[in-house]
Amino acid sequence: MRYFNGFSLKGEESLFKDYLIDSDFTVAGFSYGAIRAFEEVYNSKIRVDRLILLSPAFFQNHKKSFIRTQLRYFKLDRGSYIKEFLKNIAYPSDIKLSSYLSNGTLDELEYLLLYKWKEDRILEVIKRGVTIEVFIGGKDKIIDSKIAFNFFSKITTTYLLKDKGHILI
Repeated sequence: MRYFNGFSLKGEESLFKDYLIDSDFTVAGFSYGAIRAFEEVYNSKIRVDRLILLSPAFFQNHKKSFIRTQLRYFKLDRGSYIKEFLKNIAYPSDIKLSSYLSNGTLDELEYLLLYKWKEDRILEVIKRGVTIEVFIGGKDKIIDSKIAFNFFSKITTTYLLKDKGHILI
């Protein structure tokens, strides 16, 4: 399995063992990593049977002012931004994510905030024979889970885990 990490994280795939399938033909990613996993599958010719998107970063419903504010806060105090980010992705659990912390960059944050999921691109991947599964937490404090669920559930196998947050714990 090829796995893509979330923003400012590394090694967190162990947290998702209940959702992942260990196969040479599976690609998976969490949050920002879900975007990267999708782009990897979309842009390559390698065989992929299953694409697993865990709490995909989904901000296309936000205004430009929200995105500018997020980027400004990150630039002003990266440490505080990441601390609050980790708290929000862990909610409602009390899991400590500091052991998974990595150095997220401004470019990565900007990319994930500005990324637009496109239905036609997803359908093209499905037409190639790839099964896409999306897992979304109902208590997510990072994305609007209802909007993301409505978007993905029209075209993929999508699970809304009502009592889970962004990290799906």
